[in-house]
Amino acid sequence: MSKTMTRLWLLTVALTGLLTVAAACGSDGTNGDATQAAPAPLGQRVETDGGSYVTITPQELRSMLSDDDFALVNVYAGDMGEIEDTDLFIPYDQIAGRLGELPSQRDSQILLYCRSGGSSAIAASTLVGLGYTDVWNLDGGMIAWEEAGYPLLR
Repeated sequence: MSKTMTRLWLLTVALTGLLTVAAACGSDGTNGDATQAAPAPLGQRVETDGGSYVTITPQELRSMLSDDDFALVNVYAGDMGEIEDTDLFIPYDQIAGRLGELPSQRDSQILLYCRSGGSSAIAASTLVGLGYTDVWNLDGGMIAWEEAGYPLLR
């Protein structure tokens, strides 16, 4: 084989290898735009009787408040204050008897909070048991909200 043919063959092999590596690195296996990653899901799913609800952090709630396409419900029975834009005040132990105040569609998003997160977790489990499918709970409640540096309305 001549020197020119050998060089051409080596160049072809090298280019084929580079193109193979470039194609593998540039493709995520989908037809979509590889530069746009899907948003990370919010919260953590909690299994309960009849289904599940999502527990979120104060930071996640803060980012959700800009959309405000959910019912924000304070289920704390005391008077500690409230998170701005709260829609309803229903004590956690009265939630099942006051369903008429909640959205009538059982797939409506409802976000619950209380003082420390325990009562709202009970209320979330209650709503899931009653057929609500998009229930959320603020982990740590108003205490965690304030500790994260967010204000409560007094």
